[in-house]
Amino acid sequence: MQQHNEKSLRELLKRNNLWLNKAIGQNFLVDAGIPAMIAGASGIDRSCGVLEVGPGAGALTAKLSDCAGKVLAIELDRRLLPVLDETLAGLSNVEIVQGDILKLDIAGLIERKMPGMRYICCSNLPYSITTPVLTKLIESGVFKSITVMVQSEVAKRICADPGSRDYGAFTVFIDYHCTVKTTLFDVPPECFTPRPGVLSSVVRLTVREERLLSTDSERMLFSVVRAAFMQRRKTLVNALHAVFGRDLPKTGIIEVVKKCGFDENVRGERLGLEEFIKLSGFF
Repeated sequence: MQQHNEKSLRELLKRNNLWLNKAIGQNFLVDAGIPAMIAGASGIDRSCGVLEVGPGAGALTAKLSDCAGKVLAIELDRRLLPVLDETLAGLSNVEIVQGDILKLDIAGLIERKMPGMRYICCSNLPYSITTPVLTKLIESGVFKSITVMVQSEVAKRICADPGSRDYGAFTVFIDYHCTVKTTLFDVPPECFTPRPGVLSSVVRLTVREERLLSTDSERMLFSVVRAAFMQRRKTLVNALHAVFGRDLPKTGIIEVVKKCGFDENVRGERLGLEEFIKLSGFF
């Protein structure tokens, strides 16, 4: 694949009568070094089947192809298919699927397209749908690890510690499903065209191989977590009472919080995953 700088990428798109659609988060990498860094950080090898979401013009796809057994790239924008045919020509281990990642059966698709491989996700995620896409990727239950480029603010939320400003329900979700979460490096706006108005960061997640809780207990855990963060300024007791008050009086909630060893005035943002699991066991 020819490495594109900003000028050559714009010429490529113009040749195909295309314009970038900001509404679906199209910011394409034009720094040839960044795709190589992302692919290298993902830990892939020839035993891996790699899922890429939103290949764009194929800059990262080509680097993944150099290392992986197979790359399956999901592209929403039909207009980019001829561009990818051109930029990825000759890469026999790359397959492009046109579709909406949020509507696809991820596990069924990759097991059908890349049977028997070790599944890794490595992507420059569309920023407008980062959280739902990352949630779906994790909940698919098939990936050993996920390496993604996201907005720096999202990376901070993913990697936040309890009690910090960026810590929230999504952080707890990540902690529940992943054993390791690491921000690897930042990517400045000038590495893209068009330039996004935010700093980007590459994050790597190691996904747990075993579920921590049963389906019902897991559902209750996240009901408690969502309640705890729904109104951050409230104490944990008041936040839980706002959601569970019909089933449990406030005095009962105070008793539960104390049984868990927490001060009744503690805020939910102070609790880590293990503490939330302990708390949810009483509901």
